[in-house]
Amino acid sequence: MSAHNELGKKGEELARIFLKKKGYKIKDCNWRFRKAELDIIAEYKKQIVIVEVKSRNIYAFERPQDAVTLSKQKRIVKAADAYIQERGIDLECRFDIVSVIFNQKEYEIEHIEDAFIPIL
Repeated sequence: MSAHNELGKKGEELARIFLKKKGYKIKDCNWRFRKAELDIIAEYKKQIVIVEVKSRNIYAFERPQDAVTLSKQKRIVKAADAYIQERGIDLECRFDIVSVIFNQKEYEIEHIEDAFIPIL
């Protein structure tokens, strides 16, 4: 596995732990729909929360959340719609981003709630 894939997996693991500590109930992880993947699907306060996890090392040129472009958002929204329809979920949906920045053995997590508005 390449180094950036390992970084991403570690970031997703840390994001799940972080969200669980905040009271989120993890429903699913790495759910795929066509070319899109939903990193974390959680339930929190009667909402379904789709969480995009972005991990970078300290030397990256952009903040992790900046990598969630408009086209990426559209793919996430379509995948979330498919997930919600497939599972028959009748809850309000929200889209969050968790960024994880690694600095050698340490890391920093930022949770951005309602990071973007669904656009199809």
